[in-house]
Amino acid sequence: MAILKTRPTVAISVTAGLALLVLLALCVWQVERLFWKENLIAEREARASLAPVEFPVDVTKTDPDLAFRAATAHGRFLHDQEMYLMARTMQGSVGYQVITPLEQADGRIILVNRGWVPDDKRDPATRAEGEVAGPVDVTGVIQIPRPRHWAQPENDPLKNQWFYVDPPRMAEEAGGELASPYYLEADDTPNPGGLPKGGQARVVLPNNHLQYAITWFCLAVALVVIFIVYHRRPPAS
Repeated sequence: MAILKTRPTVAISVTAGLALLVLLALCVWQVERLFWKENLIAEREARASLAPVEFPVDVTKTDPDLAFRAATAHGRFLHDQEMYLMARTMQGSVGYQVITPLEQADGRIILVNRGWVPDDKRDPATRAEGEVAGPVDVTGVIQIPRPRHWAQPENDPLKNQWFYVDPPRMAEEAGGELASPYYLEADDTPNPGGLPKGGQARVVLPNNHLQYAITWFCLAVALVVIFIVYHRRPPAS
């Protein structure tokens, strides 16, 4: 059977060429993101695996290299000043992450994300066993608060609804003086009664960039194959 070879038009060639460049560029971009994500995960895991340091309590100093650094804090929880991060889920269940001020010996406070509680356990009275009284030692990782994302609602302190961690405002609502620009994300050491569930820090991040890169590359190959086959199709009967 004869093969009909047709000359591609300029418009088709230019369109196909531009589409191919876009697909290849997306493939390269995902490969770059892959290496970036792998380095980020390795960096977080390395910091989290180091021996814990004392949680920094100098509000005037910030150091981005402290993010996800293992740390220990000491103090007394102010359970009556709990605050709740909204719209957090675990295994499909809606809940909150409990932010509790930890009062230092000098009266200043640091913020501790003690972990997740389901929606029906938001009321502290339903998990009184986990409201530990007296001096405590808390281990976890240091977190640097991220600025509010444009898609996030504003925090509503009057309703105790928080969508992002804002240490200065949270300390103000708790009626205390802030001791640190960071907050501590408690590790998965079990709390009495099982709640809150600590260990919510995302040290290992999802990394699907290799799959994305392969997808874009396969689409680029498919485009080339379709272009060639289309212009070498059998003649119409």
